Amino acid sequence: MRRTRILTVLLALAAGLLTGGPPAALAAGSPATAAVAADSYTWKNARVDGGGFVPGIVFNRSEKDLAYARTDIGGAYRWEEATKSWTPLLDHVGWDDWGHTGVVSVASDSVDPDRVYAAVGTYTNDWDPGNGAVLRSADRGATWEKADLPFKLGGNMPGRGMGERLAVDPHDNDVLYLGAPSGNGLWRSTDAGVTWSEVTAFPNPGNYVQDPTDTSGYASDNQGVVWVTFDESTGTAGTPTKTVYVGVADKENAVYRSTDAGATWERVAGQPTGYLAHKGVLDAENGYLYLAYSDTGGPYDGGKGRLYRYTTATSTWTDISPVAEADTYFGFSGLTVDRQNPGTVMATAYSSWWPDTQIYRSTDSGATWTQAWEYTSYPARENRYTMDVSSSPWLTWGANPSPPEQTPKLGWMTETLEIDPFDSDRMMYGTGATVYGTENLTNWDDEGGQFAIEPMVRGLEETAVNDLAAPPSGAPLLSALGDIGGFRHTSLTEVPSMMFTSPNFTSTTSLDFAETNPDVVVRAGNLDAGPHIAFSTDNGANWFGGTDPAGVSGGGTVAAGADGSRFVWSPQGAGVHHTTGFGTSWQPSSGIPAGAVVESDRVDPHTFYGFKSGKFYVSTDGGATFTASAATGLPAGDSVRFKALPGGEGDVWLAGGAADGPYGLWHSTDGGASFTELPNVDEADTVGFGKAAPGASYQTLYTSAEIAGVRGIFRSTDQGATWTRVNDDAHQWGWTGAAITGDPRVYGRVYVATNGRGIVYGDTAGTDPGPGPDPEPAGRCSVAYTVTNQWAGGFQADVRLTNTGTSAWDGWSLRWSFPDGQRVTRMWNAEHTASGGSVTARNTGWNGTVAAGASVAFGFTGEGSGADSLPASFTSGGEACSTG
Repeated sequence: MRRTRILTVLLALAAGLLTGGPPAALAAGSPATAAVAADSYTWKNARVDGGGFVPGIVFNRSEKDLAYARTDIGGAYRWEEATKSWTPLLDHVGWDDWGHTGVVSVASDSVDPDRVYAAVGTYTNDWDPGNGAVLRSADRGATWEKADLPFKLGGNMPGRGMGERLAVDPHDNDVLYLGAPSGNGLWRSTDAGVTWSEVTAFPNPGNYVQDPTDTSGYASDNQGVVWVTFDESTGTAGTPTKTVYVGVADKENAVYRSTDAGATWERVAGQPTGYLAHKGVLDAENGYLYLAYSDTGGPYDGGKGRLYRYTTATSTWTDISPVAEADTYFGFSGLTVDRQNPGTVMATAYSSWWPDTQIYRSTDSGATWTQAWEYTSYPARENRYTMDVSSSPWLTWGANPSPPEQTPKLGWMTETLEIDPFDSDRMMYGTGATVYGTENLTNWDDEGGQFAIEPMVRGLEETAVNDLAAPPSGAPLLSALGDIGGFRHTSLTEVPSMMFTSPNFTSTTSLDFAETNPDVVVRAGNLDAGPHIAFSTDNGANWFGGTDPAGVSGGGTVAAGADGSRFVWSPQGAGVHHTTGFGTSWQPSSGIPAGAVVESDRVDPHTFYGFKSGKFYVSTDGGATFTASAATGLPAGDSVRFKALPGGEGDVWLAGGAADGPYGLWHSTDGGASFTELPNVDEADTVGFGKAAPGASYQTLYTSAEIAGVRGIFRSTDQGATWTRVNDDAHQWGWTGAAITGDPRVYGRVYVATNGRGIVYGDTAGTDPGPGPDPEPAGRCSVAYTVTNQWAGGFQADVRLTNTGTSAWDGWSLRWSFPDGQRVTRMWNAEHTASGGSVTARNTGWNGTVAAGASVAFGFTGEGSGADSLPASFTSGGEACSTG
């Protein structure tokens, strides 16, 4: 779980997969000015809910229910109280400015709550070719204007959980401060973010770097000026606040103060040394500045930490740490004050990975503390909280840990925790995977009381997507994701019950299914200990690990033969290999270099393809031997993705390249022996196929590309002769170069991989929705209902519905009533409604057709009373089903 954001990026860059964004050479695209055909699409996320690090949550101090969240690579979000969900605010960021999806800080204006600001930029080294910027909005993030900065910002750099680096003066809201990394000091705007200049009087640009020996510039960058906070008791409306505190990444000189509105600055005397101040939060009512310290910049690391209180009137420092320094193995962060009751302070042990993070709470300004959990008799724990993750059940990770670990965990990388300034009972905090929160926080303070934690993350989609697959039958979508492995989506509008397990890859780098036998699926990925490849024979519902060839260190790319009888794998750390069966014995492939991208022909089960460094390779003996094609003019580098057309033997499309060489879209109809470049595509980075348009015989093409000078997502229904842009300037999602696929069952539907905004999918206004549920299918039926697992207060059941009639069903439903008050909590492979104990299960969009004599299966988890008697009867289409 340590391998979030940055390791995904590093491994991808090393493998040429570009998960972290395009290289500098790809950043210079043409402006979207040329006229191209366009279609009106509706865009949504295939729901995962969360999936990445949320380092910052900011509540507005003057308007109730107005809050923002920032992510390290996935943009910023605004809280919608009416729906208890988050709205994305930076989907307009385009290909050329992909780095602006990394958000280093957010500031909400308490004088004018319509104003909000975001400091954006993903990397301070050369991974991000562009400089940072401060975005400003006068309509709560609906629209933005941009002020470019003369330096880079690092939303995905070490130290990104510190902050907030951006702050609005609470008395003169035209004044803003920004703490900069890389030795660039402190910056100020006096015109509401339109222009910025360095505060030259500020004496210390910081000096702390995580790893001075890192030659990439990632861990060796100066983390700089890391937070700004105002003492609002020292100002009046319309004039700049006099006293400002600033945190600096310098273990000996971490806190500075100005008492003349930023004209002069001094190091605060008597401050602790040997630590970095991750947070500085001021309680003006009591005159306390609270500081959370760690010995490193985080968000992964931190071995020692302290909490301090600085009394502003007397310049007195008090160590208020809840545990002795010798007992810390973590740093402190997540610092917040209850604005309704300022003596209430909370903080997190952000880098306590094992057995769990810890949250501390004081109601007497830090004199005494309680904690979210503590040991009774080791390893037994007593929690002050309950957790319900039924809305995002994958947060258990499918784990069964030994005490003192629990599942789900409170979290990790808990760098932000905020109490709602208008509601002492509401608190939210970010983790490496989600946003958790509670609405009865003050129960913490009751003797024996517990507060209830649940995900508060709906709408915030932050996965980095490496690969996508849309099989012709079974689940409509399979995904390969960074950090959380990937999912089998049986419904695009519901959170899947679990990520891929057995094994749980930290990141899945590639997946494929057998075109003519889609129940066979293979995935490859990264794992510290265990296999790097896994197989499924039931369309990705269940998995088993394969065996690695010698030397494998990462997932690479993998391809399944068209009938599922054989596989070709190009793992990281070893050459290309092939196998028959399910990976128990791999043999080296000859004639193809290590690191090649591999794919399969979608008709001939013995034909596989590869690409490496400008050369296309073909095998016709199941991957045993490859031969380099004579095709020329292909991209010289390895920024290439290609796919073979389902149902079209030897029909291959290839996209990719770089600005300093061939870059576009190529088509082969002779199995890669030759390729023709499409003259109407300027640049292309992905290619995929979907259901043919009405009246068309060839499948629909989709690509993330530049066509006629316009960057976007494009569709062609005539083999690339003409193209239609299907996204718009409000829906660009930064970099979309990892994967794309159409839906083979729904014309017009396209799935797009983003690098931090999850899986987005679009439907045209003319989209055929595919087979829908019919609540009253005709025909006879039988039902097998089996309780497969039980636990205190709950159970799991599998249901198999069989068509015992003589004609096929086009949509189905099944009704039953629970006799003991049971309740369905989650259902998969079917959609359901319930009223009391009565339940109706209906087909999803992909499993509505059931031939005569065939069956369809679904399952669910439920809450029960303990008796949990089986339903007495079932009906389908108004007709009673037999049971057995």
